[in-house]
Order: sequence, then C-alpha cells, then structure tokens
Amino acid sequence: MGTDSGMAAAQRAAVILPWEKPDTRLETGRAADARLAEAVGLTASIGLVVVHTAILPLRARRPSMLLGEGQVAMQKTLLEENEVGVVIVDAQLSPVQQRNLEKAWGCKVIDRTGLILDIFGARARTREGILQVELAHLDYQRSRLVRSWTHLERQRGGFGFLGGPGETQIEADRRLIGDRIVRLKKELEQVRRTRSLHRGARKRVPYPVVALVGYTNAGKSTLFNGLTGAAVMAKDQLFATLDPTMRGLRLPSGRQVILSDTVGFISELPTELVAAFRATLEEVSEADVILHVRDAAHPDSTAQRSDVIAVLDGMVKDETIDESWPRRTIEVLNKADLMGGVDHVEIRTGSIAVSAITGEGLSELKSMIDQRVAAGMLVSDYDLAPEDGQKIAWLYQHGEVIGREDGEASIRLTVRLLPADRAKFESMVH
Repeated sequence: MGTDSGMAAAQRAAVILPWEKPDTRLETGRAADARLAEAVGLTASIGLVVVHTAILPLRARRPSMLLGEGQVAMQKTLLEENEVGVVIVDAQLSPVQQRNLEKAWGCKVIDRTGLILDIFGARARTREGILQVELAHLDYQRSRLVRSWTHLERQRGGFGFLGGPGETQIEADRRLIGDRIVRLKKELEQVRRTRSLHRGARKRVPYPVVALVGYTNAGKSTLFNGLTGAAVMAKDQLFATLDPTMRGLRLPSGRQVILSDTVGFISELPTELVAAFRATLEEVSEADVILHVRDAAHPDSTAQRSDVIAVLDGMVKDETIDESWPRRTIEVLNKADLMGGVDHVEIRTGSIAVSAITGEGLSELKSMIDQRVAAGMLVSDYDLAPEDGQKIAWLYQHGEVIGREDGEASIRLTVRLLPADRAKFESMVH
C-alpha cells in the first residue's frame, strides 16, 4: 500500500458497539441502533470517515479483549476488507483490552472515553476548559501506553489520540504525568478563585446573551440558523458545533440580543469527563436566557431532557452556574415537522414547539425570548440635561426607552436596562 492509500486507511474508521443491555422491551433493537448512530456521529465529528459499523451482542465481558474470540476474528476480516485505520469501540476498555484489540486487528483502537476526550480537546476554549480537558486526558493516559500515531501524518489540536508526531511524548513517563497532574490541579484552583474576573469579559458585550443548550443532534445549530439567518455548519451530525458561535438577533420589540450556540450534551458521560464537559459550557453560565433545545420527535426525548437538566444542576453544585437557571430557561421542542406540525406537539408551561427546518413557531419563539429578556431588566427614571446628548444616546443604545418627557431644563427618560448596564450607567453619572 502506498503513502496515499495509507493516509486514506488512517482516516477510514469503524465503529463497533458491544451491546450487553438485558432488556425485555420490544424496542431493544432500536435502543442499540440509536446508541450506534450516536457513536457514528461522534466519530464523524472529529473528521474520520466511518466505513464499517457493527453491533456485537456481549454474553460475557471477557477480561482480555471484552469481545469473544469469534467476534474479534470476524471483525478483523471485515476491517481488513474495508481498509480501516482506526476502530472506535463504543464502550470503556481497560488498557489491556485496548492493547490486545490493537494487536489482534493491526490498527489503532479508541474507546468511548478516548473519543469524547478528543472532542472536548477540540472544543475547549476557556482557560478552565483547556485545563480540565488536559487533566482528564492525563488521568486517562496514566494507566495506558499510547504510542504516537504518526502514520496519520496530520497535526491536530487539543489533546487528542489522533495527534501527529510528538503529541504523545508526555505519556512516555508516568512520573512526568503525575507531576503535570499536580500542577494542573493547582492551576485549576487558581482559575476557579478568579472566575469572576473571567466573567467580566462577557459583560463588555452590550446586549443580553441567549444561549442554546441541548442534547447533541437536537437541532441547535439549525435553530440558530433559522433565528439569525447565519450559515453556520448545521449538519445532521453529533457535536457539529465545535466552536461557540455567536450572532446578533433582533427581537420583535427592536431589542438586540446575542445568540450563542454551544456543544451538545451526551448520555452516559464517563464520570472522569463530567468536569471537563461542564467547563466547555461557560457561556451558558453567563446567559440572560437559556434555550433548552429538544428533539421532540426522538424516542428518547424525555431521557435526553433529564440528562441535560442533570448536567446543569451539577453546574450549580460546582458554582459554575447559579441556581436561578430554570427561571431563565425556555424549553424549545424542535423538529415539530416530523410530528405533523407544532399543533401536534404536547407542550408544558414555559415551553414552545417549533420546526427549525420549516420556520414554524420561530416568530413565537422570538416573542417569548423578548418577554424573558424584558422580565430580567430593571426600569429606572433618569433626569438628564438637554445638552447631555452622549448619556441620552448611551441609554437609547443599551436600554429600552419606554417613556420620555422633554422639559425646558431636563429630559426625563424611563428606561428598561439589564442590571449590569444600569450599574454601568450609574457609575458614569455619579
């Protein structure tokens, strides 16, 4: 095989789901298919081309390779036929199982934890997020020998397992990893102590922020496009949003807000990755309104909702987000087009049905966002001199002027402002 075909093989991936869930319900097969589809989406999101998939029933977890010998042998044949360079096993593998499978199949093997770590490494943007992902990566690596996967011949960001030459040198010495973990933990403590300073960065944005959260593939990016008209990547792909994307949105009242799209949530997140995942959601902690986007047509929609709420509740305990987040949240039941339209979707108080694809319900959603933003604003009266044009213009730009009385000596403005903007204006006046 020449260099070109070797490169192609390295990017060709297989996704294998060992399935051991004892379940007497009729939808067992569908549950396995849904889990496999999720793993395929995760794999595609890091740029690998999935050319082979398999669901392998597990009668017993084998300590040496997890899978049975016959299953391993059959997959080896299929992997070779499909020229697969990396296999994603959607389960948690022990270091021994991972090494044995690599030897048996003659290619790189990554388990579910390693795959998600690779995604988080690409996703982390804030200082805390980067440190948390690196810490999770080193904790994971400490127990396994991962050789530099040089034949992929491409450099990647983050702390991924698909790295180019030199990216995995740190794994060569366990003592160095231990020392680095100690230093990272100290740095993280420092970052947490100064978190309020980091939050000041968002306060420079003069508009309310509306953050989209939701289970991966719930349609957040498509909704983002539908609301703002922005042509961001919105593929039918899990974790398609690997950068926090922000765009301006004008609401029916004329008020301007900033819409922020975030990384998708995922079920059965390994416990050692929970802190790293929360740290990638920092923009949610700063949002004035949170849109919890759900795939209303998904068979596991209720379970996905619970997963998202559990993560946000966990962020309250970490003091990453304040406990008032449910009052700032609108539940958006998306993909109503797959259910016959918004009238066929069952909604509860504080929720709304929409179709990001057809646009049905989006104008009502904008009105609901408008109301939530207004509810979080404070109404103040200011008496300003007619020649104080700069301050008057500032109030018109940053607030919503709901009353004006022009007198000979002064102009009285009644203005609705966000708490941070009111504090800023009053510091300018006094």
